This record gives sequence, C-alpha cells and structure tokens, in this order.
Amino acid sequence: MSTWRKKTVDEVFTPEEVTARLQQELPTWTYEDGWIRRKYKTSGWKGTLMVVNTVGHLAEAAWHHPDLAVSYAFVIVKLVNHAAKGITEKDFQLAKKIEDVVLWQPGKEDGSELEGTPDDPRFKYIKYD
Repeated sequence: MSTWRKKTVDEVFTPEEVTARLQQELPTWTYEDGWIRRKYKTSGWKGTLMVVNTVGHLAEAAWHHPDLAVSYAFVIVKLVNHAAKGITEKDFQLAKKIEDVVLWQPGKEDGSELEGTPDDPRFKYIKYD
C-alpha cells in the first residue's frame, strides 16, 4: 500500500512521502538534502556528454531544470521544484522520463529491430544498473 497520495502539480511531498515513492517507483534515486538525485555512471567523457545532452533536452522540453554535477565518468542529476520549494509531481515525472531515456536498451526489447550498443568496451558509453 502506498504511503503517498497523488498531489496537485506544485504541491510539495513530505520527506516521508518522497522516500516511499522513490522506493516504489524510482529505486535507484535517493532523497538527500531536499533533492531527489541519481548518479549515472558512464564509460568516459563521451558517455558523460551523451547523458548530459539527453538530460538537457528532456529538461528543456519539460521546462523543469535539474542541477547537474558532471565528471569524466559520471553525471549526478538533482531535482527539486525551486518555485514550490520542495519535491513535487514535476520532479517525479521528469526523473522517470530521464530514467527511461538514459537507460533505454533497444536490444533488450522484444520485437525490436534495433540491435543496441554492441557488447564491446570500445562502444560502451553508459554503465547500466
């Protein structure tokens, strides 16, 4: 049973609700210092830039912008609704979209004609969970 309830778009979730919802819907994300966050590990600079550009595109399209920490082999995405001063439905929806797109593996889908990245270190760019 859920310990959180659906809220209006800018209604802030309590820390307990955020934690419960992350566990249920986004288990690789954490709640820290008022933000929801996720660290994506990459295979190097090329992969890091690909993740940053993907997150940037999704954030701009959604008009909801995360903070990013960028390094050679990882990207940390942090979300909070600055206007609402807390975690809202917008944060969860953008986190889900980022998670779906960044971790998409077409070769793992049934019936997909797309092969996905070859299982070769020369071509790997993200480290999947």
